[in-house]
Amino acid sequence: MTTSPAPQTLAAGPSPAHSAVFDARTDATLASLRRDGLYKHLRVIEGPMDATVRLRGPDGRFGEAVCFCSNNYLGLANHPEVIEAGQRALRDSGAGTASVRFICGTFTEHERVESAVARLMGTEAAYTFVSAWTANEALFPTLCEPGDLIVSDELNHACIIDSIRLATTIKKGLLKGVYRNNTLTGPGSLEEALAKGTASPEFKGQAWVVTDGVFSMEGSVADLPAMRRLCDRFGALLVVDDSHGHGVMGQRGRGTHEHWGMIDPPDGPAARSAPRVDLFTGTLGKALGGAAGGFIAGPRRAIELIVQRGRPTLFSNALPCTVAASAGKAVEILLREPQRVERLRDNVAYARGRIAAAGFEVLSSPTAICPIIVHDTARAIAMSARLLERGVYVIGFGYPVVPEGHARLRVQVSAAHTREHIDALADALRSL
Repeated sequence: MTTSPAPQTLAAGPSPAHSAVFDARTDATLASLRRDGLYKHLRVIEGPMDATVRLRGPDGRFGEAVCFCSNNYLGLANHPEVIEAGQRALRDSGAGTASVRFICGTFTEHERVESAVARLMGTEAAYTFVSAWTANEALFPTLCEPGDLIVSDELNHACIIDSIRLATTIKKGLLKGVYRNNTLTGPGSLEEALAKGTASPEFKGQAWVVTDGVFSMEGSVADLPAMRRLCDRFGALLVVDDSHGHGVMGQRGRGTHEHWGMIDPPDGPAARSAPRVDLFTGTLGKALGGAAGGFIAGPRRAIELIVQRGRPTLFSNALPCTVAASAGKAVEILLREPQRVERLRDNVAYARGRIAAAGFEVLSSPTAICPIIVHDTARAIAMSARLLERGVYVIGFGYPVVPEGHARLRVQVSAAHTREHIDALADALRSL
């Protein structure tokens, strides 16, 4: 597969005086990115997302490549039932909601998918948004108050970080702390941050701890049972963004909390004996159909407050019914076909072995994310381009997505991949 063409350059003309400063600094930044080999090219796909995709090359023609950079972990983005559910919702409910939820934007498809998500996550209720970013943006600014404390893992996703920033701006007096990635005790730890934060004379409310369930760039997993114990000790609520966990982690793919035994089975007793996660945020745009959308899942009282006071709820259009219906069908398929999760696990184990045999070290993880650390950002981008020339689509990530010196190729495995697809990846890596 050939690489994508360089972006077309618009004809330069004289800049209006009022935009001269902006134009000059923007042009300088873009020139620097091109010069240093850090410029990101948007690669155009023709056709559906699947184990293989058709990409447009610089000559304008499309060629096939094996896709190892999609979040389509269960291979449901192009599943016939998922597609048909969206088509049926398009016919029944139209192309768009044309409203926010509390006015006239709540449709039966929303009720169905939210019920399905709550069952999947093992919570009392759930509520959907147009993206997981928006779901996280709604969470802390709505549920937190001045005098509360939020403690966050340093490698949490950008949407969590921005949600905390927004919350501390809206709710003056809201405290925040950060701990070293997955470090629960000792210097720079979650325990230290909780002890310091709750001992502050300005702390007068609720403590919150937030983490990714699966860290998207590392493929590492948060130690939720140990975090639960610390939260109980300090009276904190535990919030988990499991966008890369549901559909992947646990025996039935219900998430990182299932991986740790922190959820009752779907047909289990009503009395919950397992240690719990208090609130989840997540996405419908990865394993659950891969279209778009996000959610908050948790206690009914928290969801009701999100409905009543959440700014993204009150001022942003509802999730399109097509997406809600497709995602609801994806949840149904996940729960009835746990063999998809088993196949994903088998593919991940095979891929890790083949990558190692090709001479590359991949970070160890039970997740579907296989990061190959190459350190230099320009090198990661160049290796990505060479892989694409060999018909394998893998993205190179560098700063600011990951810290300086930690650039990587992030290989993402799907249940839709065959052994032949994974062998093609290994052969392409070996040829670099």
